[in-house]
Amino acid sequence: MTVNSVADPAHALTPPRASVNQVAVLAALAATGTLATNIFLPSLPRIARALDVSTATVTSAITVFLAAFAFGQLVVGPLSDRYGRFRPVLIGFIVFIAGSIWCAFATDLPNLLAGRVVQALGACATSVLSRAIARDLFSGEALARALALIMIAMAAAPGFSPLLGSALDYYFGWRSEFAFVAIFASLAALAYAGQFGETHRGVRTPLAPRAIGTTYLRLTRDRRFLIPAAAVSLILGGLYAMFAATPRILIEDMGLSPMGLGVFFAGTVLIVFAAGMIATRLSAAFGLERPIQAGLLLALAGSIAILLVAVSHGGFWPFVGGTAVFLLGMGIVNPLGAAQALSPFGANAGAASALLGFWQMLVAAIGVWMSATIIADATIALGVVLTLGATLALILYQFRPGAPA
Repeated sequence: MTVNSVADPAHALTPPRASVNQVAVLAALAATGTLATNIFLPSLPRIARALDVSTATVTSAITVFLAAFAFGQLVVGPLSDRYGRFRPVLIGFIVFIAGSIWCAFATDLPNLLAGRVVQALGACATSVLSRAIARDLFSGEALARALALIMIAMAAAPGFSPLLGSALDYYFGWRSEFAFVAIFASLAALAYAGQFGETHRGVRTPLAPRAIGTTYLRLTRDRRFLIPAAAVSLILGGLYAMFAATPRILIEDMGLSPMGLGVFFAGTVLIVFAAGMIATRLSAAFGLERPIQAGLLLALAGSIAILLVAVSHGGFWPFVGGTAVFLLGMGIVNPLGAAQALSPFGANAGAASALLGFWQMLVAAIGVWMSATIIADATIALGVVLTLGATLALILYQFRPGAPA
């Protein structure tokens, strides 16, 4: 069964072999951007020494990537609604590979940042369109299940990539990490070309700046999109702040080795996997709203725990415990909130997915910047960023359509 033969979106996941292949490829698309950042997290101190800057300064390689990633999606989404998903995805892969090679040969921070911007402009196409393709094929609970399965599958790449990155750094140097992601993207592009055809078979939206602006404005004003998208963005922004701050916390403050940091990130895969499994079962039994609220409460509890660990100097294991609770909540909120935001907007799935991705990455860039600048103590800074984001997300979600007055 091929993608082009799918007739009933609600049953598109029924053929097990086809669905596994589709989810695996979509996960590779969605994971490309995160992989490009997570794989060099253990190398941040070494990259900083090589480029003669501080570790906090070199985290700007994450911030600029997320910012470019955010704004690029605003262009990619409407392009895909007009011209389809297939060509933009392949072009995105080519641009991403070029940016990865640029980073591999960078000899100073400005060149590294330039390469990261090019990387981001390519990755934004593959990431945002993975959600749009899922929306093309699935709807309702089937969409929630597809997004959860994609999240579970894609968690393996960014979760295990720091461990892989630390090994590559140890044996071949940090530049080999960028070479690896270029090879990964090449293989993912071949798999996408072989597995998928054009999935956007509905009405094509005209490519006009006024129409695009009107679409984004209409989505922003619609609480069916606004509230879950904002909640997901705030929680996911905290996740990226955690990615950026954890190397400073565990390597520089707690004395963990780069390989130990890789093992820590690999352990997060199990939590995200469990959260994804829980999310699919909860959504089937209770719908979307109640599980999302529960996930937001868990994320807030984990955030407060990390802040308390920072203030009390609680050490490694209490930090791991708070992180686990936050990740469990995030893993429930992310797929279910995204499904809730995208489900009502099938005719503009590309634009809706782009706007969701824009908010996610813009908030992530702000979170990364705040975690590196607001307070010198990285653990306290992370705890403050996570707690503020989770609190605001929980409050905003109470204003969703149909919520009790």
